[in-house]
Amino acid sequence: MIGIYLCDDDSAARLRIQGILERKIMIEDYDMSIVCSASAPDLLLDAAAGRGGKRGIYFLDVDLRDDTWDGFLLGQEIRRLDPHATLVYITGYGELACRTFQYHLEVFDYIVKDPARLEESVSRCLEAIQARLAAEQRDPEDIFTLRTGDTLRHIPLGDILFFETAPTPHHVLLHTAGCRVDFLGSLNELEQRLGGRFLRVHRAYLVAADRIEEVDLKRNRLKVGGRECLVSRAGKAVLRRKLAGEV
Repeated sequence: MIGIYLCDDDSAARLRIQGILERKIMIEDYDMSIVCSASAPDLLLDAAAGRGGKRGIYFLDVDLRDDTWDGFLLGQEIRRLDPHATLVYITGYGELACRTFQYHLEVFDYIVKDPARLEESVSRCLEAIQARLAAEQRDPEDIFTLRTGDTLRHIPLGDILFFETAPTPHHVLLHTAGCRVDFLGSLNELEQRLGGRFLRVHRAYLVAADRIEEVDLKRNRLKVGGRECLVSRAGKAVLRRKLAGEV
């Protein structure tokens, strides 16, 4: 179970955030619990140290009224105790990225103390953390990683319907039920990389073998995820070998 820690010297704000988190955990049945809700940084650090470096999620106020600690110094000390900690800062200000860089802190999210949007912001943050934790637990071999611009995306292989050559030279389109992603690559490289899970049924299509729903060899078409892909003469031979259990 992942422990959640809160530190905010504004008791009313802290208790409200605590209540939002507790409701979200209960409704979604997340494997999380609040192990410390403190107004003083020393209390939170004692609780974190007592867990022996076990990974935690930390919601920290930036402007702590403390002679020793502010939120960033506290984040540094938490990183020493818990190197894999997930840090979320709670603040009355919207721009904090530059200050976190100064302290060499990797911060998951910032939550602005806007009473009208606090519940939505905290809930969405916890959903995103849960999704990150779930992704980390997957076998890396079951994740397809690609780069689009400056962003790395991680897509479960089980969600991919097919790859298709893109109109842009040296680009590929990845199709899932809910999205289409354009990235730099080639079907030849993908075919070698993904092995028998995907079949090269046409020079322009590499399809997920277990997602094929219908094959029409007379029309040189097949359906995967409700979408049509072309089948070449060589692709027909690949499909026949697959049906015969040879690939």
